[in-house]
Amino acid sequence: MTDQQNKNRLAEIKWNLIGGLGKLFIDILFLTIRIERDGYSRVRSVISSRKFIIAFWHSRLLLISYLYKGWNGVAIVSQSKDGEIIARIMEKQGHEPVRGSTTRGGIRALAKQIRRLEENVRPGAVIPDGPQGPRFKVQPGVIFLAKKTGYPIVPVSYSAKKIKIFNSWDRFVLPYPFTRCLAVYGEPIQVPKDVDSDGVNMYRLRLEQELCRITFEADQQYGHTIV
Repeated sequence: MTDQQNKNRLAEIKWNLIGGLGKLFIDILFLTIRIERDGYSRVRSVISSRKFIIAFWHSRLLLISYLYKGWNGVAIVSQSKDGEIIARIMEKQGHEPVRGSTTRGGIRALAKQIRRLEENVRPGAVIPDGPQGPRFKVQPGVIFLAKKTGYPIVPVSYSAKKIKIFNSWDRFVLPYPFTRCLAVYGEPIQVPKDVDSDGVNMYRLRLEQELCRITFEADQQYGHTIV
């Protein structure tokens, strides 16, 4: 085995360990938390079909990844170091990460995600303000994904009674153990296959407004104002 092969092997062991420990941390954390859902009835049939694209803000990743572990979803994850951590955890949670972002490999990643969703009945996942923002601003990739697949977009967000808010670009939210969480589902958004560029922007804004609305609703439930 060459030195480079040995380094690659050790790096793979390290990343597998990070993914496993990350999943374990998330599982243990949310096992201590009481989780409630609001608006689930409006999306129940869509989610049961497994033909949907779930969309959520970068700062609200943690609970969503936990709720849908084992669903074999296909998610675009950035090629950054932080993205590597997220990708490894998502793999352990039973999803397929596709690497790319709005700045690096995004078109190839979107094309691959579309192919994977067309091959089998499985959900897609998109973080529309990732990987580096702007915060709470939807990039158009998720609209193109919905247009090509015909899958409705399901907006979802969450908050918790006791949280740690990180001083990061996205103001990442980490619930404390033994607290209460509320996941809020928005109205599903169906994008027509024949929508033009003006329509893409219209649906992008609609999704952005709906994600902001349900995020505000979840935060207000516990008296949070996160700026």
